[in-house]
Amino acid sequence: MLFSGTKLSDLSKASIILILVGFTLLGGAVYFFQEIAEDVLEKEKFAIDQAATDFVRWISTPFLDSMWAWITELGSVIFITIASIVLFVYLFFFSPFSRWVGIYFAINMIGISSLTTFLKVTFGRERPEILAEYDGTGFSFPSGHTTGSVVFYGFLIYVIVVSPLKKAWKLLINSVLGLLILLVGLSRVYLGVHFLSDVLGGFLFGLTWLLICIAALEITIWNQRRRQLKIDTQKEKI
Repeated sequence: MLFSGTKLSDLSKASIILILVGFTLLGGAVYFFQEIAEDVLEKEKFAIDQAATDFVRWISTPFLDSMWAWITELGSVIFITIASIVLFVYLFFFSPFSRWVGIYFAINMIGISSLTTFLKVTFGRERPEILAEYDGTGFSFPSGHTTGSVVFYGFLIYVIVVSPLKKAWKLLINSVLGLLILLVGLSRVYLGVHFLSDVLGGFLFGLTWLLICIAALEITIWNQRRRQLKIDTQKEKI
């Protein structure tokens, strides 16, 4: 298994970099999310939200309406749920990875769903427009499509980074996934079911939770290797 090595030196450079960069981004994400959340609680209006709304109205066309409607479905609850189940089954039962990867992926997805719901109810922000056809119901902050996309596609990016794929393929696939995360968030603004600040808050909160889960996974795998190394060392002495 890729993650079941018995030497501490097996901890990949990519994993170490992910942890270090992750904690740096985590601090920034928490800070900016807190700033946005405080303003939302105080019912303040953001100039950036109005500017985004005006820009969407200016560029709106029937073609873009259809395009963004398709893109937003890639972050919908139904799509993300089905895709998550498929990915979990693969990671837990069929992949070369440790089963901890599948377990933390499940924690990642279930956790973001529960936390996003909790935050929506806590802030109680009304949507700019109620459109059931685009899942534009319920409270607005943070954007659920955005948080779900960040943690799902973001975890997939992590899996690809630590996989044995060639660097060229990693770069190509992860660039597409990163772009998809951005587009799903922007689709919510274009379709008028979220404010831009909802999406920004979703990006920051989703990234925070994703990095926490990845850091916890890496620490768990490191401990797993350390225990296995201890066991192997004891066997050699016998």
